[in-house]
Amino acid sequence: MAKVKYEVENQIGLITIDSPPVNALETQVLEELAEIVNNISEDVNVVIITGAGNKAFVAGADIKDFPNLTKETGIELVKKGQQIFQQIEDLDQPVIAAVDGFALGGGLELALACDFRIATKRSQFGLPEVKLGVIPGYGGTQRLPRLIGSGKAKQLIFSGEFLSAEEALNVGIVEEVTEGSALEAAQKWAEKIAQRGPLAVRAAKKAVNEGLNQMLEEGLNTEATYFGSIAETEDMNEGVAAFFEKREPKFTRK
Repeated sequence: MAKVKYEVENQIGLITIDSPPVNALETQVLEELAEIVNNISEDVNVVIITGAGNKAFVAGADIKDFPNLTKETGIELVKKGQQIFQQIEDLDQPVIAAVDGFALGGGLELALACDFRIATKRSQFGLPEVKLGVIPGYGGTQRLPRLIGSGKAKQLIFSGEFLSAEEALNVGIVEEVTEGSALEAAQKWAEKIAQRGPLAVRAAKKAVNEGLNQMLEEGLNTEATYFGSIAETEDMNEGVAAFFEKREPKFTRK
């Protein structure tokens, strides 16, 4: 039985991790997730990732894999997860994490690989790997400091302590905390983004992601290059025409 589900509606793709009781990132889950991510259609404008049930978004890696690890198999294990999460980060489409419940260890690392995160008030976040005598291995030591700064990231990684949703919002791990459903809030954002020029949204994502690893001057050149790549598209002409004609644009990805 599949443990990762995928459906598309109105050009919005929904990936659901469904591995009870806590949606652990066992081997089958990682393999199915990779298969889905690698086959997302160009017709999809936005992707949402969420967890099934009301206990956890994803509560981390499968600890049953740990006892017999060697140096070599440990490296192999984390590189597999790193590769899959990098594929998520590198998707052309924006990816939104809808978090309800625990996002711990690999679960938080999965959320960090998304473009932004929305959580319910009861959600909790943390990288508790040091409590098991290991370190985050699916990108936590790299993405978290880039997102919230090295000092706060080190405090959380070294202690393994959890943050509430409000605390996660305050430090910048999540962008929104909702009173209601995280999935519904994510879908509202996805619907807004899906109405924008898809070529422009994808170019903006690439410009931001590449620019984060560049000096400002190089990043500005990257931005200019992507702007230029959009300038001669039919979508840009349609967007500008719709603005002057005071109507909603009809983008065609051309």
